Formats: sequence, C-alpha cells, structure tokens
Amino acid sequence: MDGVLSGLGFRAVGLRGPGVSVWPAPVMRRGLKSAIGCSGVGLHSGAAVSLWLVPGVPGEGIAVRRVDLPGAPVVAARWDRVADTRMCTVLADPARPEVRVGTVEHVMAALAGLGVDDALIEVDGPEFPILDGSAAEFAFLIECAGIAESDVPRETIEIMRPVRVVDGAGYAELRPAGAGDDGFAMALAIEFAAGAIGRQNFKVDLTQERFISELARARTFTFADEVEALQAAGLARGGSLANAVVVDGARVVNPEGLRFADEFVRHKLLDVVGDLALAGAPIVGRFEGARTGHRINNMLLRAVFADAANYRMAGGMTELAAVA
Repeated sequence: MDGVLSGLGFRAVGLRGPGVSVWPAPVMRRGLKSAIGCSGVGLHSGAAVSLWLVPGVPGEGIAVRRVDLPGAPVVAARWDRVADTRMCTVLADPARPEVRVGTVEHVMAALAGLGVDDALIEVDGPEFPILDGSAAEFAFLIECAGIAESDVPRETIEIMRPVRVVDGAGYAELRPAGAGDDGFAMALAIEFAAGAIGRQNFKVDLTQERFISELARARTFTFADEVEALQAAGLARGGSLANAVVVDGARVVNPEGLRFADEFVRHKLLDVVGDLALAGAPIVGRFEGARTGHRINNMLLRAVFADAANYRMAGGMTELAAVA
C-alpha cells in the first residue's frame, strides 16, 4: 500500500480503526528558506549578470523576474514559455517578447534535482550566469539557502502511455513507470565524431543524492573549431575554459581534464533534467533518449501535453480527498 500511495504523491503516516486502512498524508511542496544570490557572466552574451534565488509562494511554481526591466516583469518557468532552443533554453512572455531570459537549464536542473517546487529567480539581465558551466554551484546555493516544506500538497505528472518525438538523428521518449516505481528513471545515449567523446551512455534513477553525485558537476562543452563561428553568430561570447569543456578532436583542451570519464553524456542528461523541469511538476515515469538537445527536450513536453490521455496529475488536495 505504501508504494501505491507514494506513487500518487502521498506517504503513509499511521493506521486508523480496528483494521489496516492507512491515513494518506500528502507529500508537501518544497521551497527555499531564505534568499541567496550570485554573480557571473552570461555564456552567450558575455555580459556581467547577478542572480538571486528567492523563496516563492507555495503552489505557484518557479518563475523568473527581470529586475532590470521597467516594472520588473515576471515570466513563468514553463514549457509553453520556451521561445528559443538554439544552444540554450530561452524563456519569454508571449505577450511581451522583450521579457526573455536565456540559459535557464542549469538553474532549473538544480532546483528540480534538489526537489524545490516553488521559487522566484531574480536576474538583472537577459541570461542567467553560467558560473562553472554545470549545475553544481547552483545546487550549493540552494543547499546554503535551505529547503523547507510548505503546507501545500505536491502534484506529480504521471506518464500514462509512451510519448516519443524524433528530431533528425535524435529522439526522446517518456514512458509510464514500472509497477511499484514512483520515481524518474533516465537513460541517454550520445555520439559525436570527436574522438574525445565518441559514443557514451548513462543511466540513472534520479534522486537528490544521485543528482548531486552523478549529474550536477558535469559541465557544458563545445568544440574548438566551432568557437569562432558561434561568437560570430552572437553566441558563446562569455565562454572560457573556466565554464566549458573544450574539445579539439581526440583532445580535451582544459588543463584539468574531465570531472568524469563520461562527463559529456552526463551533462546532456543534466540538460534533460533542467528542460523537463519546465513541465511544472515532477514527472513520474521513464525517460529515454539519444542525441538529444534543448529543442527535442521541449518538443517532448509539448507532445506530452498535447493530449490529455498521455498523462494525469496525481497528488494534491483533490486526490487526498478521493483516497481518504
């Protein structure tokens, strides 16, 4: 019974009456205990930027506030607010396209990986700082700020049938969880011509502990022969060996080398975590993909939400009442 209830977003806390029926207690939404900030440069703009993680209103999810724009407008961190996926994930308000912010995936991955449901991200520019190119420093900030449960039950998105999208040689798929499984299993394969990368595969059952130990420290990467073209296109202007792994054929240019032998596939899976966090609630199911990127990750969420038969919202007060 405990496994069934936890899959619905509840946990068992005791017994009632003479029999063995269980009082279901909802898993509560989690938010930050205090505000915390950092400063750095935008990977693509090269501009100095400051970011603050601020406690949010329980039940309202993750949102981004552009404090540098008149009126400090807010855009929801949601799949249907993704306006661009070239080299990073960009959020924008469709009614006010100037209210946009890019490179959100690493912060979103850190929030999702540490189980934060509600937060306000304040930023004074059009792009989040890249810091060291991974999610580790954002995860450290979240841990320093502290995490607290609210009194609002958490909903989850339960995948009810397979949903698959294809983009060129890549694909991404979400499938229902296995029997008794109420978590999120992930598997990804990548392949690059560069000898330093080649073919890599990685699987993980996503938990807070495994996110921190196996994904958070994996850095973004680029190729030495593409840097000049990216910068000419207005991208990667803030990139350096301090915030990205640079690959030159069979060689990793960074003098310190890699953090993991398979750091490249781990970072791609980190991006998946951040992009799928834009679903708006934790996903219960299984993810599988190959040669993924920000575009196909967002395509997958759009495909899921295009048909109500693909998923159901589980947990929350409505389901608590139904189970009780």
